[in-house]
Amino acid sequence: MSIDMSGWSGRIDKGEGDGARRWHQLVQPLAEGSAPGIAIIGFACDEGVRRNQGRVGAAGGPRALRKALANLAWHPTLPLYDAGDVVCDASNLDAAQRKLALKVQQVVEAGHLPLVLGGGHETAYGHWLGLADSHPGKRIGIVNFDAHFDLRHADEATSGTPFAQIAADCAARGQHFRYLCLGVAETANTQALFDNARALGAEWRLDTEMTGWQLADIRGQLAEFLDSVDAVYLTIDLDVLPAAQMPAVSAPAGYGVDIAVIETLVGRLAKSGKLIGADLVEFNPEYDIDSHGAKAAARLAWSLTRHLRR
Repeated sequence: MSIDMSGWSGRIDKGEGDGARRWHQLVQPLAEGSAPGIAIIGFACDEGVRRNQGRVGAAGGPRALRKALANLAWHPTLPLYDAGDVVCDASNLDAAQRKLALKVQQVVEAGHLPLVLGGGHETAYGHWLGLADSHPGKRIGIVNFDAHFDLRHADEATSGTPFAQIAADCAARGQHFRYLCLGVAETANTQALFDNARALGAEWRLDTEMTGWQLADIRGQLAEFLDSVDAVYLTIDLDVLPAAQMPAVSAPAGYGVDIAVIETLVGRLAKSGKLIGADLVEFNPEYDIDSHGAKAAARLAWSLTRHLRR
C-alpha cells in the first residue's frame, strides 16, 4: 500500500546544514525492515462523534496534524515514519476500529511505537485492541487526559463509549481494567458517569485539581499508577485543554487544563520506559482559529516524541 506523503512539506534552511532539519525532512514512509522508531498512523474517522451528537470534522484531523507537525524543528530522537491512514468507510465504525487494531498490531510487532492521530475518541478502542493483542499477558494501564470519562453505555459504539468497551474487553480477557482519567470536568460528566467510573475501579482527577501548583500531587498519583502496571497506553483528548488553547474540538472546554501541565506529565510518561502507544484525538480543523489548535496539538506530539528513547 502506497503512503501519501504529500502533507509533509515545509521550510528548508539549506545554509545551516543537517542541524537545521525539520520533521518533514526526516519522516519516511514506513517500510518493511525499517529500524525501530515512531510510526504515525492516521485514523480518519468521526463517525463516533456523529453518533455521540458532537460536531463532526475530526476525520480531517490526521491530515491537518501532519501539516502542523511538518515544519517543527527536529531534535534527535527515534526515527520517524508515516504508516498511512485508516479510513472509516460507509459509517462502518466497527470495521474501521478493527482495521486500526490490525494496523497498530502490525506496527508494534515490527518494533515501532504507534502514534495515532485521530479522529474522534472512538480511536481509543481500536488502538487498545491492537496494543492488547500485541502485548498478551501484560498489565496495560490507560492514562487518558480528557474532560470526559467516555464510559457511556450505548446501543452502538460512539466517541463516548471507548473506555466502557475497553473495560468489557478486559473482562473478556480475564484482565483488570486499569484506567486513570486526568482533567475530568464535573460540568461535562453526569452523576451516572461518575458512578460508572467508581463501579469499574477507575481513577481520576478533576480539572480543578490539575493546576500548576498541584503538579507535585499529580506526579505522585501518576507515579503510583505507573508502578501498578507493566505498560502504558496514553491517549490525549484535546478537549482537555482550555478552549482558548484548543478551540478545534467537538466540545471545547470552559475551564480545561493548561497545556504546560499536560506537557510536563506527557514528558514524565514518555520517560517512564513503559509507554507502548499514544494518540491525540478529537482535533477538528473545521473549527480551528488561525491554527491555534493545530499548533497546540503539534506541540504535545513533539514533546512526547522528544522524550522517547529505546
